[in-house]
Amino acid sequence: MAKEIKKVVLAYSGGLDTSIIIPWLKENYNNCEVIAVSGDVGQGTELDGLEEKAIKTGASKLYIEDLKKEFIEEYVYPTVQAGAVYENRYLLGTSFARPIIAKRIAEIALKEGADAICHGCTGKGNDQVRFELAIKRFAPDMQIIAPWRIWDLKSRDQEIDYAEAHNIPLKINRETNYSKDKNLWHLSHEGLDLEDPANEPQYEKPGFLEMGVSPLQAPDKPTYVTIHFEQGIPTAIDGVEMDGPALVAKLNELGGANGIGLADLVENRLVGMKSRGVYETPGGTILYHAHDVLETITIDKETARIKQYLSIKFADIVYNGQWFTPLREALSAFVTETQKTVTGDVKLKLYKGNIINAGVTSPYTLYDEEVATFDEDDVYDQKDSAGFINLFGLPIKVRAKLEQKRGQQ
Repeated sequence: MAKEIKKVVLAYSGGLDTSIIIPWLKENYNNCEVIAVSGDVGQGTELDGLEEKAIKTGASKLYIEDLKKEFIEEYVYPTVQAGAVYENRYLLGTSFARPIIAKRIAEIALKEGADAICHGCTGKGNDQVRFELAIKRFAPDMQIIAPWRIWDLKSRDQEIDYAEAHNIPLKINRETNYSKDKNLWHLSHEGLDLEDPANEPQYEKPGFLEMGVSPLQAPDKPTYVTIHFEQGIPTAIDGVEMDGPALVAKLNELGGANGIGLADLVENRLVGMKSRGVYETPGGTILYHAHDVLETITIDKETARIKQYLSIKFADIVYNGQWFTPLREALSAFVTETQKTVTGDVKLKLYKGNIINAGVTSPYTLYDEEVATFDEDDVYDQKDSAGFINLFGLPIKVRAKLEQKRGQQ
C-alpha cells in the first residue's frame, strides 16, 4: 500500500500532532510528497510562521485557506438559528469547524491529484469522524491516513520525544501541554489536571483563559449591548452593521471582558466515552441568549415547541459530524422557515459572567400588551376561561369519577 501513495494532503495546524506527522509520513510512505493545508477559521496568531514551519519539516507547500466568513455565516449562524446546544452546555465550537475545513481539504486533494488525505485526529476523539464523513462526501474514493490509529506513539509525551528527535520546534512544553482547539467562535481546553472532574479549572490563573477573564476579575460596572437580527441572523451591534466574523469578534471582546461564556462540562463523546472539557465561548454565549430572547416574542408556541425538540437532534448531527447529510439540510430548511419573523433588537446587560435581559423589540412581535395586561381591558373576557378549563380538565374529571365508581364497587 505504501508504494501506491506518492502524494498526501495533510490537514495541518502546526500543533504537536500534525507537526510530527509530516516527517512520519515521509518515513513510512517512501518519502512521499506532503502538501499541508490549514483552514483559517479564526485561529489568529496560531497561523503565524506556519508556512516556514511546514516547509522546514518536510512539506512541499502549504495552503492557508481563509474560511472565516463562510464558517460563521454558513455553519455557525444556521446552528444558532436552530438553537442547537449539545447536552445543554456545549456550543459546538470544534464540531462545526471540522466539516468546512475537511471540505476544503478534500477539494484541494482532488485538485492536486493526491493519493490520500491525512489527519492528526486521535482514535479516541470525535474529530476523526467529523473529518472523515466530510471527506467521504466530497472525495468518496480518497484513501484516508490516520496516524494515531496505526503508529507506535501512544501518548503526547512520546510525540514530544519524536519531535525533539527530529528537531521539530514546538510552542508547548510537557508541563503546560493542554490540548486546545481555537477558532473565531471558541477555545477549548482538555487534558492535564482537567482530566479529573474533581479538579476546579484555574480560571484566575494567568494564561489559562485566552478569550476573556474570570467573572471574579470582571469589572464592577455592567456593559450594555444591543444586537439586531434580520430573520434570525445577527447583523448589527449597537447600530453598527457588521459581517459575521466582525460581529462575533466584537461580541467576543465584550463578553470576554465581562467573564461571559465559560463552560465546564463532562460530555458524551460520539465514540462512547465521557470526556471533560473547559470551553470559552464569550460571543457565542451572548448570541445564543439574544436569539432565544428574540424568539420568545416572534415565534408562536407550537412552532417553538417543535423547534425545541428538533434542536436536540440538530445538535447531535453537528456534534457527530453529519453536516453534509440530507437530514441536516432538511432540518435547516425547517429552521429557515421559522426564522422569517425573527427580526428585531435585543438589549442585554453583561455583568460578571451573567447575561441579563434589558429589553426586546420586534416589528413582528406576537406579544400584545392589551391582551396580556393585568389591568382592565376590552379584549379578553375573563369569564371565558371557565369553559376552557372545563373542557381542558374533562379527561382528569372523567378519570377521577370512574376511579371513585370502581372504588365503591
